[in-house]
Amino acid sequence: MAHPLIDRLVTDFGWPRLATMADVAAFTEAPGAHCLFVPGDPKRNLESADVAVILPELHMAFQRAFDCALVDDAIEAALRERTGVLKTPSLIFFRDGVCLGGIPKVRDWDDYMARVPQILNAIPAPAA
Repeated sequence: MAHPLIDRLVTDFGWPRLATMADVAAFTEAPGAHCLFVPGDPKRNLESADVAVILPELHMAFQRAFDCALVDDAIEAALRERTGVLKTPSLIFFRDGVCLGGIPKVRDWDDYMARVPQILNAIPAPAA
């Protein structure tokens, strides 16, 4: 990844970097709500660094109602396809291993403040 604002999520905040789909499953199936940050290519998408700054602020604003992890670029495409959140950067929320929804691209703060609770309060559809 090689962008300091993205890398600091792991180095300064201690959030895990998920490098395999098994890592994603283990992280998202743990109790509680989870947010995966899918940065995309920060060299091509300048919004990636913006979301890397916004996510820790959201984490604090919602009083750590969810834990966070960084998705490694090796599995980004597979995760985006699996969740249907195709644009990057994106925040993808899970509970009990089930995707609750995602927020692609950079948003206004008010949009995050409205959408995050909607997503966290979503009731996932039962598996078919």
